[in-house]
Amino acid sequence: MTLRLRDVREHELEHVLALNNSAGPTILPMDAERARLFFAEARYFRVAEVDGYLAGFLIALTPEADYASPNFRWFCQQFDDFVYIDRIVVAGAYRRHGLGRIFYADVQSFAEVRSPRLCCEVLLEPRDDASVLFHGTYGFREAGQQVVAGYGRVSLLAKDLCSYPWVQSTYLSHGRLPALPWLAERDRPLPTVAARLA
Repeated sequence: MTLRLRDVREHELEHVLALNNSAGPTILPMDAERARLFFAEARYFRVAEVDGYLAGFLIALTPEADYASPNFRWFCQQFDDFVYIDRIVVAGAYRRHGLGRIFYADVQSFAEVRSPRLCCEVLLEPRDDASVLFHGTYGFREAGQQVVAGYGRVSLLAKDLCSYPWVQSTYLSHGRLPALPWLAERDRPLPTVAARLA
């Protein structure tokens, strides 16, 4: 089995959309306009390619994103700087093989040289125990809760990234990160979505 994590390509958005909308009730539905919004706004939008097949994706945003999600906005009110995991989806055939942990290790590696914390949420009503346990063992702690209309009660989670202060004092306060391939930002198109979505 050959696994590769890489930035999503625009022609793959339909496949991402299909994966998202077949993931089940714990993932909010997405339409083509929202997929394009993520393509334009997300700082991290990577797919897992397994033997040439799209096996999953993870989308993460930073505070400057033009995104009206109530959970994202909650984090914007609490913190000046963070990387927010909006969603992770793994295709059914590739679940229970550690792909979620691989994605989380990768997004943490992305985040810890850019931000002091990584944020996300998990469902409490209805409770998603697998997700609660996963995030707890990965070092996330509850920063708050809220009820989102049409979604239920969520636990808003944050994880402090211990490497960031060193990166900040060594590199970011003196300019920018070194020009290394693994530190490169993804190419994002100019925003073309007229109306921003919740």
